[in-house]
Order: sequence, then C-alpha cells, then structure tokens
Amino acid sequence: MKEEKDLAVSQNGSGADYGASSITALEGLEAVRKRPGMYIGSTDSKGLHHLVWEVVDNSIDEHLAGHCTHIYVTIHPDNSITVKDNGRGIPTGIQPKLKKSALEVVMTVLHAGGKFDKNTYKVSGGLHGVGVSCVNALSIHLRAEVHREGKKFEQEYKQGKPLYDVREIGSTDSRGTIVTFLPDPEIFETDEYKFDILAHRLRELSFLNKGLHLELVDEREKENGGYKTEHFHSEGGLQEFVLWLDEAKQKLIEKPIYITTLEDNVDVEVAIMYNTSYSENIISFVNNISTRDGGTHVSGFRRALTREFKKYGDDNGFFKKLNFNISGEDFMEGLTAIVSVKVPEPQFKGQTKGELGNSEVLGIVSRSVGDALKIFLEENPNHAKRIIEKVVLAA
Repeated sequence: MKEEKDLAVSQNGSGADYGASSITALEGLEAVRKRPGMYIGSTDSKGLHHLVWEVVDNSIDEHLAGHCTHIYVTIHPDNSITVKDNGRGIPTGIQPKLKKSALEVVMTVLHAGGKFDKNTYKVSGGLHGVGVSCVNALSIHLRAEVHREGKKFEQEYKQGKPLYDVREIGSTDSRGTIVTFLPDPEIFETDEYKFDILAHRLRELSFLNKGLHLELVDEREKENGGYKTEHFHSEGGLQEFVLWLDEAKQKLIEKPIYITTLEDNVDVEVAIMYNTSYSENIISFVNNISTRDGGTHVSGFRRALTREFKKYGDDNGFFKKLNFNISGEDFMEGLTAIVSVKVPEPQFKGQTKGELGNSEVLGIVSRSVGDALKIFLEENPNHAKRIIEKVVLAA
C-alpha cells in the first residue's frame, strides 16, 4: 500500500499568524481503516472514546496557545459526537505544499496540523495521538464547520473522503471549530459512548487547564427539563485537583504544597497533599496526557521528595535514635500528588506510550520540586514535623 509522505516541517507559521502555511503534512492516511488498532490502540470502547480525545486535543492545543476558553462536547441520540470550541478556527486557505484547503489537509492527512510547526504551538497534547484525520477515516460521516475571519466554512466526509471542496456558507461574528462525527459501526465493536468516561476526562482536563470551561451534554438522556449536562471549570487547577482527590481523607497538612516553574521550555506544575492514610497516589501528566506508567518526570519528583525530606529529618534530629533505615518508599505513604509537565517534544516509551522518556525532564523536575520543598520545610516546621513523624511510623 502506497503511503504519501511529506516530512518537511513548515517554519512559516507563527503564534500570531496561524494560517494555511502553518499546517504541515507529515504522512498519508490510507492504512487507518485497514489497521485501526495501530492508530488508536483498539477498536473496543477505549478506542471509540479515543476518537473524542483526538478532537478535543485540538481544542486544548488552542487553549494552551491562549486562544480558546470554552469547549463543548455533545453526545447525540445516534451516538454521534460534536466537539465545539471558540478557538481561532482551523485555517481554510490553500496549504502551499498540497495545494488544498488547509482544513481539508487537517481532516484527510494523517499527522497534519499546526502542532507540528513549533512556531504555531509551543506544546501540544495531540502529539500523543494521530490527529483528527484518523477520526475522519474511522467515521461513517464527519462534518467540519469553521468560523474564522467573519466567515463560515464547511466540509463533509464519508469514511475520510471529502464529499465536496471546502465551501463558504455564510458570515459570522463568532470564531471556532465545530466537528461532528459518527464512528463507523463496521470498525468498532461498540457504538455506545459512556457519559461517565467522557465526564471523568473532561473534569481532569479542567483541573489541568485552569480557567478553561468544558461542558458535556448527553442528548440521549433528559434531566430537569433539558438534557443531562455537566460543566467543568477550575480556577484552582492542580491545587483544587489534589483536594478533590483527597476529599474523603483526613488531611495531615492544611493546604497543598504547590510548585510551578519553567526551565529550558519545560513547564513543571506539582501539587502535593499528605493525609493520614498509608496509601500512595501519584498521578502524572505530560502535555495534558495521562502517563499511567510514570516516567522521568515522576522519577525526578520522587528523587526530590525523598532527598529533601530525608535531609530535613537528618538535620533536625528526627532519625537520630532510629535503629533502622528510612527508605524512599516511607516518604510516599499518605501522599497524594499530581505531577504535570509541558514538554515541547515529548518522547513516550512502551507500547501504550504511558511513560515519559525524556531524560532532561528528570533533572528539571528534581530541581524544581527540591528547591520548593526546601522553602516549604523551612517555613512550615509544624507541617514538616507531622509529615516526618508519620514517615517514621510508616517505616
């Protein structure tokens, strides 16, 4: 099977000028329908829901670039999905290399989009996936509508193939992108979207992107005279997230330890809470993507936490009379932490891509967390004492 490839990365786009030349095509789309598992992991319920995240990722990228404040996800009665945002709208001008509308390129060429141009997006969550074109290929029908520069444009597709050229359909005073797609029942083992699965991830995204509004509407279910709806919005971000995770637990410290730094274009954001339980809960993300298997960012976090608490305990005589050694694991008991990094070019390890591999991130996170913990321990001796006494009990 022939596969088109164009590996040139455009350098013409910029954050200020997100136009057709910012859209860079990396490779063709022919194999997606034949081997969907290679592109979305599976064709079961997880793969079905992954389609939604590929579209939402585009909207999140617009938010990360400072251009989107609202994202709406709607489940329709036929299990089709609409994702709508108020970002800049996918460009509709002619993409110079492929001589097609940039919208059509984004929708029909695998790994095509502004996120592959470093000048357009600094970081991108969608890099973990395969792009909205993959959603298009695996949908029996998809419609894209763009509101941009005072005009409305649309294009529809059947199984990834355009039904007509991108066309202008009117004027508008709004902006953004609206994508509606119906997954192909011949490809997926199930066609039913689960409200709870979508809600869980949208809630997560609201904590990871403070200030962003996300709304989920289920038109299959009536509620309070309308449709079942949930709205997600967090002004507290990771601090609010860690408190939400720990709401049923007894606090050991009054409020989360919050850390945020930027080094070598790597954004580090960490929230730490200690409770009276003996379980450990570290949740980690890279560019808003859950890294269930951890990686270098989590290793850097663990290293700093163990180093700083151990040094503080040694320096203040907490471990002097112990006839056993304190291990790194002892410092993790009763810990709830969220470690979120934003990395320009993440490298994922493992088949499921659930582990971050960038070696430079380990040192960056270790320094960031270590420096912040030093200050916290010096300024909050009572909290430090509580945590270290619990560590001794855990050992």
